[in-house]
Amino acid sequence: MKRILVVDDAAFMRLSLKTILQRNGFEVVGEASNGLEAISMYSVLKPDIVTMDITMPEMDGVEALTEIKKQDPSAKVVMISALGQESWVRRAIMLGAKGFVVKPYKEEYVIQTLSKL
Repeated sequence: MKRILVVDDAAFMRLSLKTILQRNGFEVVGEASNGLEAISMYSVLKPDIVTMDITMPEMDGVEALTEIKKQDPSAKVVMISALGQESWVRRAIMLGAKGFVVKPYKEEYVIQTLSKL
């Protein structure tokens, strides 16, 4: 069972993703509402995969991705972005993100993307 850290500033998005993941056999080991929380939780929880929103307060997902990859170059981070953030997604992929999911997302695509990792 893959262990997931869900990072999104919107509580309803975290709940939605957590529900999808748990229904499909993933274990959600933590939730963070911004990039700073994500970095500290990553170092403690050591999840198999991080789902990372891009636009968040305090520290955005691309900055958090960069810091997590400094901690653990083998970290598996999947970016989750709204339509219209293609340039952010390209930047995140160049910085080491393993994939991306566009909001609003379909359950099948989320599971397919995470299962490949």
